[in-house]
Amino acid sequence: MKYFFAILVIAVSFSCKKKKVEKQAETDEAIIVQYISDNNLTATATGTGLYYTIDVVGSGASPNVNSDVIVAYQGYYTDGTIFDESLQTGIEFNLQGVIQGWTEGIPYFRVGGSGKLLIPSALAYGTQGSGSVPPNSVLIFNIDLIEVL
Repeated sequence: MKYFFAILVIAVSFSCKKKKVEKQAETDEAIIVQYISDNNLTATATGTGLYYTIDVVGSGASPNVNSDVIVAYQGYYTDGTIFDESLQTGIEFNLQGVIQGWTEGIPYFRVGGSGKLLIPSALAYGTQGSGSVPPNSVLIFNIDLIEVL
């Protein structure tokens, strides 16, 4: 009997957490769709909550989720406040060492290409936030894919 109650408590806790995650995903989706509309963007949804735009297609290679890349970027909130940016020469990193939205989104670009990643909080820093990024933040990144190494 005591195991039944323990399992019941775990199930109720999991159900509540799942509902919070689903509600946050719906909120993020609404924020991203409104941003797309307000800024007259033509964005593609990936099915995970991530949206992207390609402004310049590029003519080079496309990375995969395990690639080392050099990317110049500017990260900001939907209100336009910049929270991070690289130099124009970009930064080098492996796509397995960044937020999930970048791991999924950067492979849509080709070297020489540029566009935006519109990232829901679950694919960014989630409920914890990071540094100056508050919890449950939708993030927008201007991306220039400079090189696939």
